[in-house]
Amino acid sequence: MMKPTTLLTVIMGLLIALVAIPAVQAQDNAQVRVVHASPDAPAVDVYVNGDLTLEGVEFFAASDYLDLPAGDYQFQVTPAGEPADSAVIDATATLVGGQAYTVAATGLLADITATIFEDDLSAPADGQAKVRVLHLSPDAPAVDVLAGEDALIEALEYPTASDYLEVPAGSYDLSVTPAGATDVVLDLSGTTLDAGTIYDVFATGELASIAAEVVTNTPPAAEEEAPAEEEAPAEEEAPAEEEAPAEEEAPAELPTTSGETTPLVLFALFATLLLAGGISLRRRS
Repeated sequence: MMKPTTLLTVIMGLLIALVAIPAVQAQDNAQVRVVHASPDAPAVDVYVNGDLTLEGVEFFAASDYLDLPAGDYQFQVTPAGEPADSAVIDATATLVGGQAYTVAATGLLADITATIFEDDLSAPADGQAKVRVLHLSPDAPAVDVLAGEDALIEALEYPTASDYLEVPAGSYDLSVTPAGATDVVLDLSGTTLDAGTIYDVFATGELASIAAEVVTNTPPAAEEEAPAEEEAPAEEEAPAEEEAPAEEEAPAELPTTSGETTPLVLFALFATLLLAGGISLRRRS
């Protein structure tokens, strides 16, 4: 017969494993979004490992992030309504757990291809915004990105992305010029950048009609706002007043700070009963 102490150890080990499973699963997933940045291509469907995943994606559109388990994937892009074997893009990629990616359909239709970028979805520092520029205009030269007269990004070529820049939240007069030149090809005066937000600025379309498409993302950490979480300890001062009842009645100490009995408490009670039962059996024997 298994000793009570051994059984308790097994139960606690199982509990720890169950608690850890969601975190491990989150780390094992990658996040992927698809961007249609081919200016003369029609609406498209996207197949992932042969399964129709996105339908009727038009220029310029960016999908939400898809959660995919880490591993090797095949991405196929077809004209909307066509099967996977009609793919105009057939690309493979290895996705790493915990990493985010943008898979962009780039270039003109005649030589359309998939360009994959690694994304950083970590929250910017307090009071900061995070900005990245992606040059996806197929016939445009390398460009500079200016804030007023100051160069933020220099000689960004097609089809590449800049590093992420963290800047104070606020309003900026941004502009895009050919690298080393002063002629403005994109005037982005009065661009507002909000704290806690990530901005991907896509330079898209052919040079004659080049445009800036902005896609934003607010990381969970920014949505939850750490200061709001820190208010909890102040609210939990009340339990200090409940210390007297806790001393009088041991069961009052079992609920968590939320006032509910957790699975850990139930397991502890269950294990205690088993232990007591084992001791009782020993005494009888």
